[in-house]
Amino acid sequence: MTLRQMKLGAFVMLPGHHVASWRHPDSGADRTFDLAYLAEIAKTAERAKFDTIFFADGFGSNLNQHSSSALKLDPVVIISALAAVTEKIGLVATLTTTYNEPFHVARKFGSINHLSNGRAAWNVVTSANDKESVLFGKEKHLEHASRYERAEEFVELVQKLWQSIEPDALVIDKENGRFLDVDKVHPVTHEGKWFKVTGTLDSPSHPHGNPVIVQAGSSEAGKELAAKTAEVIFTAWQTLEDAQAFYRDVKGRLAKYGRDKEELKIMPGVFITVAKTEEEALAKQKELNSYILPEVGLAYLSAFTNTDLSGYDVDGPLPEFDTIEDKTNPRIRYNIIREIAERENLTTIRAVYERIAGARGHREIVGTPSQIADQLEEWFLNDGADGFNIMSPYFPGGFEDIIELVVPELQRRGLFRTEYESSTLRGNLGLPVPAVGLEKAGAKV
Repeated sequence: MTLRQMKLGAFVMLPGHHVASWRHPDSGADRTFDLAYLAEIAKTAERAKFDTIFFADGFGSNLNQHSSSALKLDPVVIISALAAVTEKIGLVATLTTTYNEPFHVARKFGSINHLSNGRAAWNVVTSANDKESVLFGKEKHLEHASRYERAEEFVELVQKLWQSIEPDALVIDKENGRFLDVDKVHPVTHEGKWFKVTGTLDSPSHPHGNPVIVQAGSSEAGKELAAKTAEVIFTAWQTLEDAQAFYRDVKGRLAKYGRDKEELKIMPGVFITVAKTEEEALAKQKELNSYILPEVGLAYLSAFTNTDLSGYDVDGPLPEFDTIEDKTNPRIRYNIIREIAERENLTTIRAVYERIAGARGHREIVGTPSQIADQLEEWFLNDGADGFNIMSPYFPGGFEDIIELVVPELQRRGLFRTEYESSTLRGNLGLPVPAVGLEKAGAKV
């Protein structure tokens, strides 16, 4: 019997996940736009046998002199480049369904899947920042409910396009002048509420399966979308009980879509600060928090709570949070942060923003390799997670600490691989290859 092992993703946010990571003396803040640096990080993750390397995205952030988070490269372009310098690690990029078209997304990820030999994954999101609308000439941002309704149809159409030409449709019979087996081409005819599309993608499906669908979202709409379409979920929880409830909920929805529980991997985010001793780890955490300027902390917390905290005393009490216009938005991350403040009796603004400065509502673990492995193991063995999306305080040093200290401890316990099982992402995640054919590709909505 093969021992079940956890899946690990490297969540890359440069120069690091901590809001003040760029100020750390050893951060590579000056190399964020350097391909060689990105390649080094990807190769480091691959040497450690991570399942994926993941790049998030978002637009419309405020540019200011103190913050680095608003400046970034296009994740789809990044994973295209990394496909050429890696061999087995999965390549995950975020692309929103709110301000794109299905054909564009299907074509981009389908192409990367070919160039990487079956290692591409699309992280499906809807645009949460209402400031994105003006970048795309829209007067008003779509409400949460409408965004998810559009997203569901969007993903369905992308999958149809990926499946519109079977993998072995190319016969390339030079002697008889026959390039394509047209019986294996299945034009899509789709007419729904949001999209009307007729035609095919201009590349065949990959023999090892279409790009993996990843989804980040824990609202009711998000969970239903994930149960129907996702193969990996990135989520955020603070306690084992909450993680288990989410795990049971989403896995329990799969059967009605004809899916097995193993066809969906749930990977909560975990922000890790590790050192050989607990004291040293806590000192690392304290050092990073010391780099947070008060105005940065206020802006950071304002963004998560939809409350303008500028001008408040950071050592004063946290004010009541404002309400928002979009009544369909469940504000999952906002609620998590509010619960952290209440549960841990964080009575000042400074205490709250320091608490979420790296994890942003994800779970945070500070300690020794053994302490961190204990907590990951507890969630993994008790149906709280199938694996984890690992968040580093800063790059490259904070990530290298995790690689050198935590990963070997997980391997020693038999909880994580020492060698890749496959050269494809589906193979390493243990995911099936979706069926391709007329019934899957061409059916009308």
